[in-house]
Amino acid sequence: MSIIEAIVLGILQGATEFLPISSSGHLVLIPAIFGLTPPDLTLIAVAHGGTLLAVLVFFRRELWSIAKNMVSGLWHRNLLGTPDARLGWLIVVGSIPTAVVGTLFNGYFDRIFSNAVSAAFFLLVTAGLLVIAEKRFKGNKPLSNMSWWDSLIIGVFQMLALIPGISRSGSTIVAGIFRGFNRDTSARYSFLLGVPVILGAGILQIALLIDSGNLSSQGSTLLAAFISAAVVGYACIYFLLAWLRNHSLYIFAVYCALLGGGYLLWTWIN
Repeated sequence: MSIIEAIVLGILQGATEFLPISSSGHLVLIPAIFGLTPPDLTLIAVAHGGTLLAVLVFFRRELWSIAKNMVSGLWHRNLLGTPDARLGWLIVVGSIPTAVVGTLFNGYFDRIFSNAVSAAFFLLVTAGLLVIAEKRFKGNKPLSNMSWWDSLIIGVFQMLALIPGISRSGSTIVAGIFRGFNRDTSARYSFLLGVPVILGAGILQIALLIDSGNLSSQGSTLLAAFISAAVVGYACIYFLLAWLRNHSLYIFAVYCALLGGGYLLWTWIN
């Protein structure tokens, strides 16, 4: 893969990781549509690292407070002593479903990453979830009232995003809305919940790359994908939080339906 292609895919990753339109689906469909070299999971993991940097920088104060209070709680044997410590452990619980399933079935998800028709179909599923959440569920529960059951359910929805075409941010925002949170609160928690999963996936894939001895040969390509994903990802976090304060999810549902349905129609005609 050329550096230009890596930058394009990094931009795609940064733009689609946080918007509820499925980064994995785009990383499968866009190369298929435009004849680009399909990205391997190593490149995707490094681009995820760029989006991880974006969320770490954007939420640096919140994440620092969460980490500090969790460590303090462990030290003083009072794990849930502060709201931020409790939020940290909720994030840990919510990350478990994806960590377990992603580890056990890693080979399976490697295989389906090459299936553009499947990714297009699941983009339609993402569109449907966004519409259902907007039509049927309204709430304004604060994040401080999140229960362990809320966290686990949102974590299960995040697990679904292991399937290309199911948006991680979309599925977790939808789950948050299902559980009584508003769009803005659901999106904020979605970003925080994504940190352990993105970090874990990135570490695993980079470790495999180092073990294979190909890191130096792909260094410039991986760096290009990382930087472009980080810059665009930061901008998209800012945009989505601002958008969801006063707007619905319908625009993202329409986009997913047009891209997924359009690709399926195109493959059927051809």
